[in-house]
Amino acid sequence: MNRLILPLFLLGSLFSFSQKEFDKFGPMGSEVYTDLKTALAIEKKVYKLDLSFQKLDPKMFEKLGKLTDLQALKLGTNEVTTYPKNFDALYNLIYFASYNNKFTTFPPNLKPFFNLHYIEIQHSLIDSIPAQIAYLNKLQSLKFGNTDDTLKFPVTFHFLKKLTDVSIENCILDSLPKQLFNLPLLNYLNLSNTNTHYITRHFERLPNLEILIIENNPIKVIPFEIYKAQKLRVLSLRGNSIEKLPDSMSQLQNLTLLDLRGNPISAEELEKLKILLPGCEIKF
Repeated sequence: MNRLILPLFLLGSLFSFSQKEFDKFGPMGSEVYTDLKTALAIEKKVYKLDLSFQKLDPKMFEKLGKLTDLQALKLGTNEVTTYPKNFDALYNLIYFASYNNKFTTFPPNLKPFFNLHYIEIQHSLIDSIPAQIAYLNKLQSLKFGNTDDTLKFPVTFHFLKKLTDVSIENCILDSLPKQLFNLPLLNYLNLSNTNTHYITRHFERLPNLEILIIENNPIKVIPFEIYKAQKLRVLSLRGNSIEKLPDSMSQLQNLTLLDLRGNPISAEELEKLKILLPGCEIKF
């Protein structure tokens, strides 16, 4: 299996984006601690902890669960491979992100994390999303990617009814997970470089979908039923094998951007699309 390598500048952009998300969470004006030893010495009312680009002392990391007030935690390039034994004591977490740590699983006990709104794991060794993710019934954003393995979705994924934002990138999906099409509040879906071969026809199950990004995959056909995603504003299909789009695209009256770069679409087909979508910017 070919290794999926992310350039360093893209890894930096991931951290930059995560920082913006990280800043949203926790009490307004609360201090962001960047030293675990200092945070543990204070212990109470430590709400935000950013440990990016730090090699952590394993003995110190094992004490992380003492920060029970913690609401936002970001890890990155810490040379850790397992979670502290008392990690589930962090039941106040709203935001959790890990970058470039070789975890092999999600946190082993997800049940206490009922407050989580945002979870992101990049560059890990994880090959499946656990069934326990169903306990995260407040989860709004899930971002996962940059692994060397096939990612498996649990059948319980459809219980995450609050999800509005899902991004799965740079890993391998055997097929488009049908569980993604049972999320009525889903607004943003990104499945880029995931070996996705086809798109489901059940767009009526995503009435709030506004942004759909499925780039760098071997997709050849876009289903006629895509018009049922009536709120769709942005559709990016870069780097696929699409030669033609269905005439039903004309019914996507809110579509403002269609990106078709890297597809074998003829000039004739492009002209037809311009007529079908007069108010849409088409990139090719």
